[in-house]
Amino acid sequence: MTVMASPKLFGSSLSSMDALNCAPFINWRDFNTGRGADAKHWFRFGFRLRVTARGALWSPPLTPRDINGAGTSRTRRTPVESERRDSISLLNERIRREHCKRESQPSRPSMDAKEADMYIQKVKEQQQRGLQKLKGERVGGDGSASSFSYKVDPYSLRSGDYVVHKKVGIGRFVGVKYDVPKGASSEPIEYVFIEYADGMAKLPVKQAARMLYRYNLPNESKKPRTLSKLNDTTTWERRRIKGKVAVQKMVVDLMELYLHRLKQKRPTYPKVAASSEFTSQFPYKPTPDQKQAFMDVERDLTERENPMDRLICGDVGFGKTEVALRAIFCVVSAGKQAMVLAPTIVLAKQHFDVISERFSSYHYIRVGLLSRFQVLVWAWVEFVLCLTYHWTKSEKEQHLEMIKNGELEIIVGTHSLLGDRVVYNKLGLLVVDEEQRFGVKQKEKIASFKTSVDVLTLSATPIPRTLYLALTGFRDASLISTPPPERVPIKTHLSAYTKERVTSAINHELDRGGQVFYVLPRIKGLEEVMEFLEQSYPNIEIAIAHGKQYSRQLEDTMEKFAQGHIKILVCTNIVESGLDIQNANTIIIQDVQQFGLAQLYQLRGRVGRADKEAHAYLFYPDKSLLSDLALERLAALEECKDLGQGFQIAERDMAIRGFGNIFGEQQTGDVGNVGIDLFFEMLFESLSKVDEHRVIVVPYHSVQFDVNLNPHLPSEYINYLENPLEILDEAEKAAEKDIWNLIQFTENLRRQYGKEPYSMEILLKKLYVRRMAADLGITTVYASGKMVQMKTNMSKKVFKLMMDSMTSEVHRNSLVFEYGSIKAELLLELPREQLLDWIFQCLSELYASLPALIKY
Repeated sequence: MTVMASPKLFGSSLSSMDALNCAPFINWRDFNTGRGADAKHWFRFGFRLRVTARGALWSPPLTPRDINGAGTSRTRRTPVESERRDSISLLNERIRREHCKRESQPSRPSMDAKEADMYIQKVKEQQQRGLQKLKGERVGGDGSASSFSYKVDPYSLRSGDYVVHKKVGIGRFVGVKYDVPKGASSEPIEYVFIEYADGMAKLPVKQAARMLYRYNLPNESKKPRTLSKLNDTTTWERRRIKGKVAVQKMVVDLMELYLHRLKQKRPTYPKVAASSEFTSQFPYKPTPDQKQAFMDVERDLTERENPMDRLICGDVGFGKTEVALRAIFCVVSAGKQAMVLAPTIVLAKQHFDVISERFSSYHYIRVGLLSRFQVLVWAWVEFVLCLTYHWTKSEKEQHLEMIKNGELEIIVGTHSLLGDRVVYNKLGLLVVDEEQRFGVKQKEKIASFKTSVDVLTLSATPIPRTLYLALTGFRDASLISTPPPERVPIKTHLSAYTKERVTSAINHELDRGGQVFYVLPRIKGLEEVMEFLEQSYPNIEIAIAHGKQYSRQLEDTMEKFAQGHIKILVCTNIVESGLDIQNANTIIIQDVQQFGLAQLYQLRGRVGRADKEAHAYLFYPDKSLLSDLALERLAALEECKDLGQGFQIAERDMAIRGFGNIFGEQQTGDVGNVGIDLFFEMLFESLSKVDEHRVIVVPYHSVQFDVNLNPHLPSEYINYLENPLEILDEAEKAAEKDIWNLIQFTENLRRQYGKEPYSMEILLKKLYVRRMAADLGITTVYASGKMVQMKTNMSKKVFKLMMDSMTSEVHRNSLVFEYGSIKAELLLELPREQLLDWIFQCLSELYASLPALIKY
């Protein structure tokens, strides 16, 4: 005979009668052994031992002896077969994928519902202030976010443009024409005609203005994969819901990041007396906007306990760097480190030079420069020195050690500063210049800093995400839109390329003693242009600069150009950011159609830094070769000729260029489902209603699972486990902690002991059911006949979002929400094991939507 064990539901206790009933079946002789000692405690976990004549269905995994043929001859499953993809494994894989996406994010402190209420309210208040401050012209009289719209004016469309109707889908705009309303003898009215895959639709102009969006994609192509159908909108509805769920997931990620930033506390920085001396070294009179930015940053650092996350949006040459310098001084004076992150070595070197010079009178502050070229430059400003070395590998290790030990107060560099090898001792401030130039991974790393250190982002053309967060109040923004008094607008010339126009532009600049940038989109054409210019100007110093050159060569070239020895610099867009050369007041950009709008605006900003009139010549090969998108970009740049229009350029760039890879590949695909404008509006609406999509987690032990199911564990399995009671205790604790710990427990159990018998799988499923129910805000799960009911604290809006994101049509069609309960009526009354499987699958489907919900 075989001894079997059957578990009751964890958390319940055995009655004294149960204990007495179990007593006759216990091998009391075993109680004096190690195994038997464990048996004394089985009652604590709600197990009872029972004698059965059945043979065990479970057997231990193969040993090396079995594999070599020296063991028993029984047929064994392979490890692959024993780790078959059962429902628990599938759930684990799904949750692990989601966990891996968030693995790079910093650990976040726990937060209860009351705290979350307070911080969500703060975010919403900040959001309203951001709307009123930055986008007042698009906000309704009540200041609500709901009036923000990206709908298109039908009269602005051209025949052939692709549009999105919110309820029907993607179509091709034909035109606006007069037509007589059907069944009426009144005057003809204007209709918008739209072509779909299976016919033509016409909408009154007023209705079209409320429902139509322009269809743009985050790349050069505006053409959708296919047009929607008028008579079958199910495909479009799926695409729209997919986009909506993707938006909601993005919003939750952003919201959780900013909630935890609000919760994160750090001591305020002291106001030091030396700061007035430091600010007096600024050689210019600050503009009103600059003064406001100074005050904003000082208030963030010295009065607020939450880490700063501020965007300084100022046009090129409007004084953003001075704002950063004052923030750095405040942080470093308090004994913290500051990191200045730049997208290129050229810009990093310029920041290093400016910072070294500005801090030269402060003997206790050391500045270091680290770049991808494995060059470390350091300045010990006590001796007013600026030394440049190309360190050996061991010397570089030594200076990385200096950063780790806090022996460098200010570290300037490129994305190499974000590497795992760079360990900071007491980092207090991160200054990011031109964030839009970094890749997705670097942006994610930058985002990870924002919950623990103060972050200041400098940009003349913020990336759409940065700008959007500023507009919606999820981060603070200071706008520097007032130009310095001596600045004059840059004259922009847009024309087809000819050699005569190029030489005319260069002659004009050289005749007045100036210098010229000549920019191309690729390295490939630089030599050819260099050859043409050397033939045209044999007595003029000309040089090439691009990012593939050796660091010393590039540095020497830029230094000679800055000093005026080189008159014409033929280069790529490596000069896009940061160069401040007063004597260079003409820039020529060839093949302009291959640059993005934000790039062109930044490149144009390399000139016009002095009181001379500056010129930007934009040449394209042939207008007939340009795409509509490229033409639209160029028209926008010509329109924004005034100073201080970087902010408006960035808005225009959002509508034209779209998100690109800003949100990652997955989100770019989701944008393609509905087009940028509708996706962007959904994002805005979701941000403004983020508190409505919230699940309040309930304590694990408060979840009641009223399904009477008592499986029998084989004694062979019980005996095979090294410490069965300890293992069961671990299972309970893992489930109590969170789903991730339960997954790790299950995988470790299977890794060590092989695939568990079916009765143990049932026990694990009961743990998973209670854990998932707790995370979903479900307090009770019970079944009566064919009806399954789950009492929950979630709202009807949350339930609808879960249904929208659910992939299983079987569960989606069977679930309804009534009076605070999720209900399902099954076709027939299931056996208890199958009922557990159905509930497990149902909760797994609901659980998959959690990434789109705030979980506090």
